[in-house]
Amino acid sequence: MSGGFDRLEAHTVFEGKIFDVLEGTFRHADGQEAVRQWVEHPGAVGIVAHDGEQVWLVRQPREATGDFDLLELPAGKLDEPGETPLQCGQRELMEEIGKAAATWEPLMTYASSAGFTNEQCHLFLATDLSDAAGHGVEGERVTIEPRRLAELDAVIAECRDSKTLIGLMLLRHRLRA
Repeated sequence: MSGGFDRLEAHTVFEGKIFDVLEGTFRHADGQEAVRQWVEHPGAVGIVAHDGEQVWLVRQPREATGDFDLLELPAGKLDEPGETPLQCGQRELMEEIGKAAATWEPLMTYASSAGFTNEQCHLFLATDLSDAAGHGVEGERVTIEPRRLAELDAVIAECRDSKTLIGLMLLRHRLRA
């Protein structure tokens, strides 16, 4: 489809702790107008952290999906004012698994679900790991789960979380290249 669209107006219909819902009117290049609702989200970061032997994952309850122990990459929301995706990843790695990484590499940024949210997820590869202070956030139920890189295919088969699947598949591709 060629052309584009202009946002004519938008307003908040719901304001929440994690996201807001907006509704707006858009005019497409052919003149037609469309009313859309979308989730406004500040973005997220996922960290593919490995030490050459293990990839570091977490398990945590995700009430929205009914999962009491979803296997995921360490991750978090970009919710600190002025924080860059890299700074968020560094903070989340310490908070969730008590690790720091000397080497950080952006893997990709993707739209988590372009049909209803503007959320962008920034994936990073974190290596040269060391123990770091700051593990744990009050109220979070996170269990650290290191898994052997030699079992990466089985770990991928076990996953249901999109950022984790994307991150681990990118890791698998790099390790096999």
